[in-house]
Amino acid sequence: MEESKKQLKFRGSHLCSLIPLIIFVGFCIGFFVVFKVFEMEALCMGGILALMIGSFWAKNWTTYWESVVKGMASPMMNTLALVLLVVGIFAKLMSRGGVAQGFVWLGDSLGLQGGLFVVFTFIATSIISMATGSSIGTLFSGFPILYPSGILLGADPLFLAGAILSGAIFGDNVAPISDTTIASAASQEFQHKKGTADVGGVVSTRMKYALVAMIIACILFWILGRSGETDVAGREILEQYMDARGLIMLIPVVILLTVAVKKRDIFIAVTWGIISGTVIGLTAGIIGPKDIISVADGTLQGFAIDGIKSMLGTVGYLYAIAGIMGVLNESGTMDKIINGLLNSKLNQTVIGSELIMGIGIIVSSICLGAANGPAIIMFGPIANKIGKAKDLHPYRRANLLDGFASTIPVIIPFTSSFIFIVITCVNSLMEEYSFIEAINPIRLSFSSFHCIALFFVFLLSVFTGWGREYEGPNGERMKKNNVK
Repeated sequence: MEESKKQLKFRGSHLCSLIPLIIFVGFCIGFFVVFKVFEMEALCMGGILALMIGSFWAKNWTTYWESVVKGMASPMMNTLALVLLVVGIFAKLMSRGGVAQGFVWLGDSLGLQGGLFVVFTFIATSIISMATGSSIGTLFSGFPILYPSGILLGADPLFLAGAILSGAIFGDNVAPISDTTIASAASQEFQHKKGTADVGGVVSTRMKYALVAMIIACILFWILGRSGETDVAGREILEQYMDARGLIMLIPVVILLTVAVKKRDIFIAVTWGIISGTVIGLTAGIIGPKDIISVADGTLQGFAIDGIKSMLGTVGYLYAIAGIMGVLNESGTMDKIINGLLNSKLNQTVIGSELIMGIGIIVSSICLGAANGPAIIMFGPIANKIGKAKDLHPYRRANLLDGFASTIPVIIPFTSSFIFIVITCVNSLMEEYSFIEAINPIRLSFSSFHCIALFFVFLLSVFTGWGREYEGPNGERMKKNNVK
């Protein structure tokens, strides 16, 4: 194995193996931060071009591309790609099912205003994001519906925007069909048995951290979320988007979560989620047969094909990153990075090891414009080795990765793609509604209470050991490390 890793040589220094990664990071910053292009296909293109440019520094082009293919052919990457394609279908089913419209009806029926509406918005977008597995999709669908009406119902615009962003991140962090959840689980291997962390186990152990942060955020949104007088126009906007039937589509979400936790198999869980969601949607009249799959003017339509299409860009950048990781592995650079971290003074204790994982994923995500999925895929193998050395359970490692990635990187106003998406949504609504004003991205960062609270929850978890579990002889969860 060591001999094969030394086969990939670069002109000048082995550090030239980092060139594809550096170029990819440059593309991420350029697309997300500079040009405000929030498309996964763009990241895929950037990754492939980075690999092509990086090949010019390799001494042997054939060996270089063999390393790229080897990285792309890893079981972890192929499993992750298949999971993403399957969950894409379920996510589109939920979008067509009108879950968002169901929550709008619920909020209006409860007569929520001011700070309570901000809290409701946070919880509603959290569930929408968890149901669809898409933080970006939640932002683009939540703002047109909840933001203008919330302002007219007495909600503070700044905290309302922070609540929508917080909800989108909450759902993305805990959703079993989220790319970040799947990537964090698939990247963490068991040490004492075959396989990687299962999504159901990861979600069930992750929820306590997210819920504590959610409670803190709800209190702050309730206290600070009220701005002033309500306006009857707010209810009129809500009425345009409400449909009580959308709440019925939460049943498939519950079924999916239950099966995922019990069976510990995301494929089985999503299959039952799609079946139950389709049956419930057809029975309730929310969707029709044509919404599943149909042909119009020679074009396939329906949530089945839309789900596949929506994930192709994500799968593409996944394989691009896998190719970059293949180059780093076969050149020996990855081993040097991991050994350097393993031998560092900070890694002498389990707290230090968890801090390395937390700091590493935060830095990786910041460099990628808060693109948490790619960051987890890139840093995941490093966290895997560090965590294994301390016998930390794969669930714990996966939770630290996705948890810390959902905090500071999301709210840095100058690099976060999420902040730019929120600003874009607000600016587009300003053209339609005269009462909407621009919001300051720096103030928005400090108003995204869930992301801030989640950071301190995980930091406290690291220093106190709350939720820390080790891997037993058969892969079971243990409170104390009795293996060594």
